[in-house]
Amino acid sequence: MREMKELNALGGILEPCSLDPLTGFFRSGYCECGKNNESIHMVCIYATEEFLEYSKKAGNDLSTPMPQYNFPGLKPGDSWCLNGPSFARALKDGIDVKIFIHSTHINILKLVDLETLKKCAIDL
Repeated sequence: MREMKELNALGGILEPCSLDPLTGFFRSGYCECGKNNESIHMVCIYATEEFLEYSKKAGNDLSTPMPQYNFPGLKPGDSWCLNGPSFARALKDGIDVKIFIHSTHINILKLVDLETLKKCAIDL
């Protein structure tokens, strides 16, 4: 595994989110934010049935496979790098989103405060 230099929401080294399914904008397993993904796919979520249903109704179908985008479709229990605006919208809509804070990029703090992130975290 390569050395990660980007930071997580707690200020530590960003940890992998998922290698199976392989996630991240760059399909590296990390919710990293490089030049082409500065603040998009940065939240490592733990997919629950509730969240997947909400996401589909909100227009972001994460359950249906899309091989043309190397996307296997998620099932409950999977981890995935979700875009920050979708995460913030779900929280605003009252959805209980579970995240891995050690695998969530520090850039999310531009959209959601640390205390809210800690309440969502299942890895603290």
